[in-house]
Amino acid sequence: MAPKLSVIIPVRNDAAALRRSLDYLCGLPGFGAVEVIVAASGDREGTGRAVSGRARLLWPGDSTRAALMNAGSAVARGPVLFFLHADSFPPANAFALISQALSDKRTVGGAFEHIFAEPGWSLRMITWINRTRYRLSRNYWGDQGIFVRASVFQQLGGYRDLQILEDLDFTQRLQRAGRSVWLLLLYTFRVDTERYAEYWRGPADRPPGYPWPRRNLAPHREANPS
Repeated sequence: MAPKLSVIIPVRNDAAALRRSLDYLCGLPGFGAVEVIVAASGDREGTGRAVSGRARLLWPGDSTRAALMNAGSAVARGPVLFFLHADSFPPANAFALISQALSDKRTVGGAFEHIFAEPGWSLRMITWINRTRYRLSRNYWGDQGIFVRASVFQQLGGYRDLQILEDLDFTQRLQRAGRSVWLLLLYTFRVDTERYAEYWRGPADRPPGYPWPRRNLAPHREANPS
């Protein structure tokens, strides 16, 4: 039987975060009707152990998030695609919330509100700024857990082959395709946000998205990792 929703997780050298996210997702209500696809680059051994048969694991051969998400969507069987970062936890009723939002035929997709799980005034300020921004602009970012009807995703041509800001480009096009909504609430576990961004930008002395040299493939460890 085809799944009701496909969760697509792009991951690059972040096996520890991926393991925690899969542990969490497997316990959510409605998980039995969901398929999970991990599109990965980098650490094959660690990523394979993290997945441990709980998701379909792809190795597309490209390292940008856009390429990984497009590869995942190409094999997805669900009528709804839910793009989730490896260090993010959706709310416990996420699948029901998405289903409810898309029960309105005018709605083509949307995203969750975002909040950092760690305490700290600077992260709370970032959360407040981000909420204000997307409520005014209606532009969503990848760490908000973007969901979209699979048919609409295909009509839009998926994510464009951009090194960065592929999420902003996509949601701007999504707005023109129909109604989009934001839901509550998605947590991200990440203290060092700049380090996380570097996983996707690549080395500072190379073009954005350039793969890391072999010696830099080990995941960065923190006191409160994602």
